Parts: sequence; C-alpha cells; structure tokens
Amino acid sequence: MLSSAITEELIEKARVFHGHMCPGLAVGIRAAEIALQEIGSHSHDEEIVAVVETDMCGVDAIQYLTGCTFGKGNLIHRDYGKNAFSFYRRSDGKGIRIVASRQAFATPDPEREALLEKMRAGTLSPEEEKRFWELQAALSQEILQTPLENLFDIKEPPREIPKRARIQQSQRCETCGEWVMATRTRQLGDKLLCIPCSEKNTE
Repeated sequence: MLSSAITEELIEKARVFHGHMCPGLAVGIRAAEIALQEIGSHSHDEEIVAVVETDMCGVDAIQYLTGCTFGKGNLIHRDYGKNAFSFYRRSDGKGIRIVASRQAFATPDPEREALLEKMRAGTLSPEEEKRFWELQAALSQEILQTPLENLFDIKEPPREIPKRARIQQSQRCETCGEWVMATRTRQLGDKLLCIPCSEKNTE
C-alpha cells in the first residue's frame, strides 16, 4: 500500500506530467515513495541527488515527486538499461539504491503483450487500443497496491556521491558556429568542435 508521502492527488499530478498512467510510471512512483521515506524531499536545491539507470517512464515520476531534475543537475542518467534508482542526501552522505525486482511487472500477460506488439507496429484498432489501456491501468493499479518489499530490492549505492552541477563556460564551434559547453568540445587538428561536427569530420 502507498504511504502517506504519496497521495492520490500526487499520483494524478504525476500522471498528467507524464501524459498517461502505465506500469512504468507506477514503478517510478513506488521508487520515489521509498526515496521520500528513506532520503527525504528536496528541501534545498540539489540536496537530494537521483541517479537513474534507465530512461523509462518511471523517471518522470521520480522527477515530479522528488524534485530531482536534469535542469538542476541533480538527476543523472546512466544508460545501463536497468530499472534501478540511487538516491543520495548530500548533508550526511546517506544513500540508497532501489532495484525493481521481476515481480514489479507481475506475470507476463499474453493478451497485453500481443496488444503491445500491435501498438508498436501501429496496427491497433480503436477497440484494441481501448482494451490495451484498460490492461495498462489494471497492472498500474496492481503495482501501486503491491507491498514495496515485493517490488524492489534495496541495496547500498555506489558510495561516491555525484558532484554538484557546475555552470560551465561556452565556446564557439569552429565549424557550425554554435555555442557549446566547453567540457563538451572536441579538439580535431587545430579546430575546436562540438560533438556533432567532430563526428561528421571523422566519418
């Protein structure tokens, strides 16, 4: 069951922020629930840092509910393809790594999987689309009501807390003329280039 930190109103706002309710968003809501219980909320700018190992739907819930965002620099994406989320509190160094277990998405539903494949192919009929979202809503609700210990494994995170975001100087790419963060430039011969231009020049 959801804790008092996550109200129905917050779930609805997270749904609106994301665009729809789905199992992935529900997993993110539950991961955020643990983070709020164990680490706390973002009482100060960048006090709480989230490191996410996926770009799945649940990251939107984490952004909305914990206040960790790409723009502030306290949401870090590591493209590992795992439903795993680490949270750190800068003030005392406390951290937690939340990893979705296999049970988080329940037993595969052949009907839902078949409809998902048709959706990816763009061949869903209106009736099938309605049925698909009914199944999505049912599974999402199941995830929201499942005890947290059945959804996640809680582990120690990597001990090094990510550094604070820094405002970097910008430099002009000598090929396209666009300004780019200095730490993202590439030296190619005697030219300083942005990443896209450097990649074009090495093809």
